[in-house]
Amino acid sequence: MAHHNALHSNFDVDYVISYRFTDTNNTEAQDGFSALMQALARVGLATEVRNGDNCSLLVFVKVGSNKRFAHEVYRTRVKDWLHGVRAAEPAKETQETISGQDLIEAERLRIVHHLITGPVDDGGAGIIPKEGRWKNVESIFPLHDHSFNKEWIKTWSTTTFLKVEDLDQIRDRFGEKIAFYFAFTQNYFAFLIFPAAFGFASWVILGSFSPIYALVNGLWCVTLVEYWKRQELDLSVRWGVKGVAGIQKKRREFQHEKEIQDPVTGETLQIFPATKRLSRQLLQIPFAILATLALGTLIATCFGIEIFLSEVYNGPGKSLLVFLPTGLLTILVPTLTTMLTTVATRLNDYENWETSESYESALTQKIFVLNFITSYLPIFLTAFVYVPFGSLVVPYLDIFSLTARPFAQHEKQLQTPKTGFMINPSRLRNQVIYFTVTAQIVNFALETIVPYVKRRSFSKYQEMKSGKAAKTGGAGSGVTIDDVPEEAEFLKRVRKEAELDVYDVATDLREMVIQFGYLSLFSVVWPLTPVSFIINNWVELRSDAVKICVEMQRPTPHRADSIGPWLDSLEFLAWLGSITTAALTYLFSNNGLGPDGTPAAIQGWALLLTVFFSEHIYLLVRWGVRLAISKIDSPGMEKERAERFMMRKRYLQDTLGEDVLDVPSGHIEEKITRASLEEDARQSSLRTTGPKDHFWSRQRTWEESARVGANLIEKMAPKEGKKQQ
Repeated sequence: MAHHNALHSNFDVDYVISYRFTDTNNTEAQDGFSALMQALARVGLATEVRNGDNCSLLVFVKVGSNKRFAHEVYRTRVKDWLHGVRAAEPAKETQETISGQDLIEAERLRIVHHLITGPVDDGGAGIIPKEGRWKNVESIFPLHDHSFNKEWIKTWSTTTFLKVEDLDQIRDRFGEKIAFYFAFTQNYFAFLIFPAAFGFASWVILGSFSPIYALVNGLWCVTLVEYWKRQELDLSVRWGVKGVAGIQKKRREFQHEKEIQDPVTGETLQIFPATKRLSRQLLQIPFAILATLALGTLIATCFGIEIFLSEVYNGPGKSLLVFLPTGLLTILVPTLTTMLTTVATRLNDYENWETSESYESALTQKIFVLNFITSYLPIFLTAFVYVPFGSLVVPYLDIFSLTARPFAQHEKQLQTPKTGFMINPSRLRNQVIYFTVTAQIVNFALETIVPYVKRRSFSKYQEMKSGKAAKTGGAGSGVTIDDVPEEAEFLKRVRKEAELDVYDVATDLREMVIQFGYLSLFSVVWPLTPVSFIINNWVELRSDAVKICVEMQRPTPHRADSIGPWLDSLEFLAWLGSITTAALTYLFSNNGLGPDGTPAAIQGWALLLTVFFSEHIYLLVRWGVRLAISKIDSPGMEKERAERFMMRKRYLQDTLGEDVLDVPSGHIEEKITRASLEEDARQSSLRTTGPKDHFWSRQRTWEESARVGANLIEKMAPKEGKKQQ
């Protein structure tokens, strides 16, 4: 029973701070730890310290001062209201504001995280792991709620479609940033039902490179992107984060050049000239060229080697040598990508972005360039170089004969044909199948199975090491010597969580966007592509939930009002897909055989005209879809209108009174009496009266007006009417 409680209880811990002092002398480590405790206490946080693994301490943090925490909640909500994120004006009393809206777990953890890591001048302790005086702070993370995790995974394993309430639950636990990822993946999964069914029918009836499939797929891509924009807006309103990107905190690395006073708010703003940043951003152009040349040359070289070994070389060891290009790509592409990512990061630092969100957005755009090249260039080379120009290029591939020369028995096995070379017509389709099926399976294994095996193996190794050290009288198991029995299981779990990796939602978002690119750009080659993706994405949603709950530290909740720059990437891929699909459909319009390795059959003007019309049809369809979706009302838009109306209504009532909008009751006229007539006569004698006053004094009540009207009707009625009476 005690073990069960320890597993499912977090002892009200909000965060755990891992403090490691392996490479620090005792005095420095003690002084640094004392400063850490003092900084946490200064912002109203309570702490408990326990021993960790391998020269580390675990600092357990929770709210110590409810008054300070309540003030921070109030301050955050007031700031949201001032910047238009919240429509409702906060109450004047702190406690009333908090009690008026429930504090979800994600908001609590986010505010506590701000108290720990936020700048000192903004009410935080300023503790940033591995930086400056906090170099011994290894990590800061919240603890998993294992009861919730177990129920979450159990529920999702038997559910096909996620409801908005399921997304609310993710948002309440992990924050809006992760919730938006799951919302997009779920929306993408649901949208795949139609192209999967239509793609299967096209594969059976129409075959590959069907203009009908190309047209329908292009329309589907546009609709998905535009519909997701509306869904994104609805969710941001539902979760109360619309516009939150405009109030994110500044980066510590941001270096301002001048300070000005905001003419609206009166706040002092730190400014870095936009023109100067733009001049630095122009360096992205040579970076993109460098990345394209470096990665393009590597991929094109391996591509040439692969064609030479698989379609030209005809000697011993061919069945093994054909894997040489794959091995080179597996080793060299990640290495080169890492180097270019480092260059992109330094370029991003040089651009001096003000907030973390703008910094991450700019870096994401740079990384997307690298992902685009590594993911799509091999298929582009096959479709637009090998197929149309294969007979012209292959004779020059003898430069790659060095790769097979040690295995060749004679020179003829290495000679490239000068004429009569026949391309492999199924090469493009096989390549698309590899990237859309095989690569997805491999990626799933690398994401889920391999980390699980690594974690289990490392855990077994640690147990064996501790057991061996205990037998020999060593200190292998000394870490648990001081554990109180009722805390032992809990601390064991925390120590395991401290060793886990940090979850990065951008990695999973990138994976979904790249997958969408294959569907938009190349699914006309193999119409079963969406069938593969719908199966993959059902598994992906569940495996990502397991990954967050089991393989990673619990992520710190962060707010967001969209999927960020990935939406721009989706739009770009949908646009490029309209061009690529049209070009492929034209090139392979001869029953899918293609140009047969010679460009003679390709009419340049026809190809350009096809691409031109396809792009303009895309633009027209996008306009139409946007217009249609804008006419559709949604719960998010209704809620936003309701909040704006209630805000204005409260303003009127506070300013002009509670009854300002009430319908007035019926007018009750005064009775005409002798006294009232005498009073009216007296008042009229005291003031000068004119024709206007005489006009309005002839009929005092509605009864008099009614009698006068009746008399006039009687006098003016036709004689025939009087006779009928």
